[in-house]
Formats: sequence, structure tokens, C-alpha cells
Amino acid sequence: MYLRYTTKKTDGKLHRSWRLVRSVRIGRRVVQQTVAHLGELDRAGRLRARALARALIGEPEQADLFDDGVGEETVAVKLKGVRVENGRQFGNVYLALALWRACRLDEFAAAHIPSGKEEVAWEKIASVLVAARLCEPSSELHIAEDWYRRTALSDLLQLDESLVNKDRLYRALDRLLPHKAALEAHLAKRAGELFAIDNEVLLYDVTSTYFEGKAEANPKAQRGYSRDHRGDCKQVCIALVVTFDGFPLGYEVFAGNTHDSTTVKHIVATMEARHGMVGRVWIMDRGMASADNLAWLRQTGRRYILGTPKSELKQWAPALADKTAWREIRDGIEVKLCASPQGEEEIFILCRSKDRVEKEKAMHERFSARIGQALSKLRLRIEGSKKRLDRDTVNRQIGRILERNQRSAARFKIELKEAANPAGFTLDIGIEETFDEWAALSEGTYLLRSNVTDWSDEKLWKAYIQLTQAEAAFRIQKDQLSIRPIWHQREDRVEAHILICFLAFVLWKTLEFWQQRAGLGNSPRTVLDELARIHAHDVILPTQTHGDIKLRCVTHPDAAQTALLERLGMVLPKRIRSPLGAPDVPLQSAAA
Repeated sequence: MYLRYTTKKTDGKLHRSWRLVRSVRIGRRVVQQTVAHLGELDRAGRLRARALARALIGEPEQADLFDDGVGEETVAVKLKGVRVENGRQFGNVYLALALWRACRLDEFAAAHIPSGKEEVAWEKIASVLVAARLCEPSSELHIAEDWYRRTALSDLLQLDESLVNKDRLYRALDRLLPHKAALEAHLAKRAGELFAIDNEVLLYDVTSTYFEGKAEANPKAQRGYSRDHRGDCKQVCIALVVTFDGFPLGYEVFAGNTHDSTTVKHIVATMEARHGMVGRVWIMDRGMASADNLAWLRQTGRRYILGTPKSELKQWAPALADKTAWREIRDGIEVKLCASPQGEEEIFILCRSKDRVEKEKAMHERFSARIGQALSKLRLRIEGSKKRLDRDTVNRQIGRILERNQRSAARFKIELKEAANPAGFTLDIGIEETFDEWAALSEGTYLLRSNVTDWSDEKLWKAYIQLTQAEAAFRIQKDQLSIRPIWHQREDRVEAHILICFLAFVLWKTLEFWQQRAGLGNSPRTVLDELARIHAHDVILPTQTHGDIKLRCVTHPDAAQTALLERLGMVLPKRIRSPLGAPDVPLQSAAA
């Protein structure tokens, strides 16, 4: 990653605009991708970034953490013996701790998990777990035996690596879990303070994550519909609620065989008890839109925007065929408002996307071609057979062909007809014309329903589309924070693992919002990986009078890292102290 700039002359003044780029290999070519547009790195921009950083993480660290604690002294150093040792990742964990403190999780943990006779404060161990999940997701054993000693957390937390072991990490999980509800309320309040997040519109979705192992001691570990395509494994379902901007408000864990629609009442009641219910609008996908849920939402006066099952489009065929009253709300998106057929205080919104039309059309064509080819091969085998075939076996083969290509299965009329050939029958293949007619009418179309009657059709559609924020949250937790697979077997440890992933996702979104306001795009992993290249080292200075002096120093950022830090408004220290009880001077006395 490196900096590039372009120059532009305006009103006789030369302006230099910077951008951060990286080289990416695509096939045989190496192309440059822009990570962020930095604009002019002028003094005013730097001051704005510093103000934003102070609002998030306060003033820079206390001087006593980074100073050596002694006054200036001149010492002669043997230059030939100067060496650098013990390099450790600094920039990414420094940022992770800054985010932890920005969310005031240190204060929360210190207040809710008071230390007794423990040698180490539980707040520090909890911060290690969450920082590790954010920077390099791994098991507690890996954190204790490898990751922690490769980072500068021992210096930043003043916590020697000998005190971080898997048993202490496991106990921290157990101590943190009982405070899940209070944590969610605390984080929702803090997000409002930092980013003025509006939580009046809530997005709700469900996903699953699977286990490695039998998980026999966990009653919630069950087999069910797997979003990870791991039907061979037990799983749990996770219901997540996020704000309109995608900031997580809370979650609940359900048994792996729980249907999405059965979680709605519990989630709505739980979140409203935690965050209040006045004025809230719930947005859910079609998996939640059961008749029971709709009746409950209406009877209790809750406002909602729901997707509807594809099968319900059939009753709207006349409205789909009518080319009037459609309104284009943006390029390629048309909507049409329709009244409720039951006369209730509810509206329906027909939505059609040109891109989705092309996508579904291509899918139907692809699956139809696969079915046609497979059936043609099967018919040739039947006609070429020299012995009688079992009709049931052939029917099962047809069933497997249709099952693998369900999108277009209804397009084909298939019949085994009696015939005077060796096989005893022949395969007759026809096409349902009504399928093609309905596909041409309904491709790219979906139906929304809502009892929010004071919003425009465009506002309703935009709100529903924000469900992609919940889907993105699941992708980040699975791909970036490795919530799957779950290796823990006990129910409480599984719940604690998911809680740590949730807290890491809160830090992820905090960094993402920080980036966006600093003009750095929305890729936290890029920033974390880039800052991970900033290391802390022990610089050993051999002297004639004071033995070997060890200084713990932070490497100077390169141009790209400096640009990132300036845009974020962060200032890295140049020196750090050793953990408590491990002074950095001298290593050996002059007499030795």
C-alpha cells in the first residue's frame, strides 16, 4: 500500500489531492485499487481529524505509560553493539484498545466484574479476548500460547505474558457472560453519544453457525437449515438486531432447529424491554412473515415493514400485468403501491428491479438448460436399454435432477409412458407454458407489506433495503471475526464465544463509522492490517558505564501509515514502558 497524488491548479493555486492505493493481482494482471481518497492533507484537515479522534478515544495515553520515568542523561553508546530485538505488532492492538476505550468497555467491565483476590483485573483479560477476535481471530489456547506474545499488549496493558493463559481466558468468558443484557444497553447508549445513531428503525435477521464436534452437552446444538451449507453438523441460530445504519443493538441465541418465524415475539419483546418501544419500526425479511406474527404485530400496535413469500405474488398478477401506476424511484427500480385486499390498515408495495430481472432470467435459463440436458441423457439411456428397467429407480433419478435445479423444476412436464421397448416405458418431456408466462411477468419482482401508512413508497423501499446491513453484519462476523465454526462444547462457553464475537463486531462498526467520518471508506480490515505493520521493538544500547540499556520503541510509520493516522487523527507514541516489574534500564550493571 502506498500514496499517490494528483495536482490541480485552481485560481492560480496548486492543489495536491492524495489517495491511498494498493496493488492487487487479478488473474495475470496487477492493478491498482484505491483504498481511500485522502484529499488535501492540510493543517485544517489534520485538526478536524484530531478533534474527531479526541471525541472517540479522548486525549493520548498518559505520559507515564510511554516515558522512561527518568530525566535526560547523556551516555556514551557503543555503536557496533546496537541491536534490535523482540519485534511485536503494535499499531493494530493499539487501535483495538483505543476502540475498546472509546466504547467505554473498560469502565463497564471494571464496574460490573470487580476484582477480588485475582492477580489480574478481569477488564484487562476481557480486552485481550476482544482485541484478539478483532485483530486475529483464534482460539483461547492460541491467544495464550502464541498471539499475545507477538503483540505489544503486554506493554499497553502492563500485563506480563506469563499472566495470560488459557484458564484465565476461559474464566474471563464465564465472568463476562452474565452481563450480556447490561452490555447491550451500555453499547446502545454509547453509540448514540458517539455517532448520534437513530435506533427508531430496527433491522432483524437470523443466521446459523455450526459446531465442530458432537456438542452433546449443549441442548441448543441441533441440526436444522444451515446457511453455511453444513447440514452434516449441529448448529445454533443467532438472531441479530441492528440499527438503520448497521450498528448492532443486541442478539439472542436459539436452538439450531428453530424456525425463523418463531423467534419474532421473543426478540421484539426482549429488545423493546431493553431499548424502549415507542415509535419503533421493525424491518424483517419474508422468513418472519407468518400469519401468526402478522396478527400479533398488528394487535399489539407495533409498526413493521416485511418481505412476503414469493408464492404470495400470484394474487397480485393483475397488478403486475397493469403497466400503469408504476413509479421509478431510482435507476432500474420501480415500485407500485397497492391497497390491502382485506381492507385492513396495511399497504403493499410491489417492487421491480431491472438488475434482478436479468439475474432471475439468467438463473431460470441456466437451470432449465441443466434439467433439459439431464433429462435428454436419461431418455437416451432408457431408449438404449436392452433389459427391463425399474420404474421407481428412474423416478428417483428424475427427482434428483429436479431437486438440484429447483428454480426451474416446475417448467417441465415429465411422464413415464408404457412402451413396447425392452425398458418397458419411455420418458416423455414437455414444457409448461404457464411457467414461462408467469416467469416473464414476475421475474425481478418482490412484494413488501407494511402498516406504516405515513411513509412514501420510496421511503418504505429504502428502509427495507437496509436489511442488507444485517446480512453484512453476519458476513463480517463469519468471514472477518470467525464466529464459525464453534469449537466449544458447553452451552455457556458457546454463548460466551458468541458474545466476544458480538463485542468485536461493535468495535469493527465503531472503526467503520470513524473511517467514514474521516473520509477513509468503510474497510476496517484494511486499516487494521496496515497498522499491524507498525511494530514495537527492544532497542539494546551497549554502554561503557551503564551496561546494556534497553529501550522499547515504536517504529516510525511510513508515508501510507502516516496518512492513515493523520486522517484518523491518531498520534502514536515513540516509546513505551515495559510491563510492571520489568524496568527497561539497565539490562546488566556496568560492573558486570
